[in-house]
Amino acid sequence: MPKVSASKLDHWRTVDAVHVLSRLAEHAKIDVTFVAKKDPGTSRWHSSVGGQDFELLFTGPKFWDCRANAGGGGAVDLVMHLKGIGFKEATALLDQLDI
Repeated sequence: MPKVSASKLDHWRTVDAVHVLSRLAEHAKIDVTFVAKKDPGTSRWHSSVGGQDFELLFTGPKFWDCRANAGGGGAVDLVMHLKGIGFKEATALLDQLDI
């Protein structure tokens, strides 16, 4: 894959994480009972990606995996985390999904 442009990387840093999840997950459901303690814009989702189950908190482009106790920000980080792949594979997948 050719080098990723700076503008594309900038775009992927700001994409809403829920949008990325919706394109990757076999199953994704918002937890309507969740009440955020810090940021009212935070939502909790239960999802399955690649046969693995996740409990994720999302605030804009940022995410937190409650079970793995790990998180990050931006579409590339989220794809790398959910799919267990490296940077190049994640950017290729995001490009393929036209995110």
